[in-house]
Amino acid sequence: MDSKYVLIVAVIIFISAYLMLTPGNQYERLQIAGSTSVQPVIEKLAEKYQETHPNVRINVQGGGSGLGIRTVEQGIVNMGMSSKALSKDEKNGLTEYIVGRDGIIIIVNNNNPITNLTSEQIRSLFSGEIENWNQINGSDMGVHVVVRESGSGTLQSFQDIIMIHTKIRKDAIVQSSTESVKQAIKQDPGAIGFISLANMDNTVKAIIVNGISPSAQNIANGSYLLQRPFEILMKGPPTGISKDFLDYVMGSEGQAIIQKQKIIPANQLKQ
Repeated sequence: MDSKYVLIVAVIIFISAYLMLTPGNQYERLQIAGSTSVQPVIEKLAEKYQETHPNVRINVQGGGSGLGIRTVEQGIVNMGMSSKALSKDEKNGLTEYIVGRDGIIIIVNNNNPITNLTSEQIRSLFSGEIENWNQINGSDMGVHVVVRESGSGTLQSFQDIIMIHTKIRKDAIVQSSTESVKQAIKQDPGAIGFISLANMDNTVKAIIVNGISPSAQNIANGSYLLQRPFEILMKGPPTGISKDFLDYVMGSEGQAIIQKQKIIPANQLKQ
């Protein structure tokens, strides 16, 4: 079993047990775990929700989409977070609630002169077929690929959309969160990776893909290639505090908060 999975599950159980045993803590509690891309959005929603629900405590943990799927399926948490649609084998009685759509942004170091890549060039860079940036009219420097760990919804979506049946180079640098990918790119002029639009800032450069910029408008209208759903997962019908929080997330206030986090809210998606 994945040691990271065991550790995060242990943390969730410890927090739950601690809160249950602490005198005077008469709160309704909601445990949520999963995608590190979805995590900051759900944390913001939980923070705002708790401001008007002082009797509720929501604990949000990361760990990746795979962990979110497993822990909600096993009943360890009330809700899972996933940054990819579930496969048939992953459903196992789970219901997916799409709260919005996110863009996967191909990023390079700010000192890299490259601004536009085709999906074929991106595939060649990540597979190792292109080993130096000067092969695509860039600077004379090696290509250093940075990816997420196995179980990451961001990685799975990137593989499905860009890599298809091509494998990522074996010496790719593996990072355990969206933020750590960004930090690695920031520090390495030859690096390339991918992060969530929600985590994008001016410390790294966003690449235009197939001539289309990764803007909110292009994600909403479907013209930007690299996009994926942000999902809340539940086992069985939502009840109690889980239902109330889910209704808040899907309501007008929750959807407005999601939009402020640079995610296209579900109520604005092209049907």
